[in-house]
Amino acid sequence: MTTCIESGHLPYTTSRLFDLVADVERYPEFLPWVIEARIRRRTDQALLVDMTIAAGPIRRRFSSTGVLHRPSRIDISSDDPIFERFEQRWRFESDGDGSNIVYCVDFRLRSRLLQLVMGASFADRAAATVAAFRHRANRLYAP
Repeated sequence: MTTCIESGHLPYTTSRLFDLVADVERYPEFLPWVIEARIRRRTDQALLVDMTIAAGPIRRRFSSTGVLHRPSRIDISSDDPIFERFEQRWRFESDGDGSNIVYCVDFRLRSRLLQLVMGASFADRAAATVAAFRHRANRLYAP
């Protein structure tokens, strides 16, 4: 199931918002379910990331690849064994005097137990992710 959430208007350029989302190593500072994020390899077009996420006492580490289409889109996927599928897409759309973020996510964990624990509030988690990035943007970029 794919869930997409829009941020609504943000008074920042698509480039600034793109850079905010691409700054993966900072995620543990403002996304409470991200325990660790490390970039293993970075080029102008891609990121290879190791990330540890948590839901209560359960922690899982996985790898993902982000394809960077600066400044309009970031596509993230993972072929890590914990997932049946894992896809995220961030789109950054200029709206004249700022931008809008659209975040789409679709994942399924191989373990039914993990899917129940970590995927139960899937739409809520997607909305919380966009809200966290919106708050982070306002903290970093607001005058």
